[in-house]
Amino acid sequence: MDITINLADGMPIYRQIANQIRYMVASRILKSDDEVPSIRSLALRLKVTPNTVVKAYDELEAAGILAKRHGSGTFVTGTRRPVERRERKRIIEERIDALLAEAHQLGYSEDQLLAVIRRRQSALDREPRAEEADERMVG
Repeated sequence: MDITINLADGMPIYRQIANQIRYMVASRILKSDDEVPSIRSLALRLKVTPNTVVKAYDELEAAGILAKRHGSGTFVTGTRRPVERRERKRIIEERIDALLAEAHQLGYSEDQLLAVIRRRQSALDREPRAEEADERMVG
């Protein structure tokens, strides 16, 4: 599990940890019943206090994303589907809000922004996927 902390971010470290785990669940990097690192090991790896990790894990447990199993560790909950959908929606809405704010600051109208989005989506749709490119190279 790859979590990075940005001290210049301005966001509390526990929230950075929680958000990154939320993203990993939403994007299916972490799956139902996957074990997350122990509080102590994650704290050591990130060079933060164990209380910081406890706060992140507690927040995720309250949200239904993680569950502690007494004596076994902390795991991604088995009820991932509703959580996954909710987290995916939350993540994309945060990114859209940031994009809209930046577009507004740069003087883009809604129509101009939508035109840029459509062009970028069209360009992405034309790019061969990595698996397709690999198949062409092998075949």
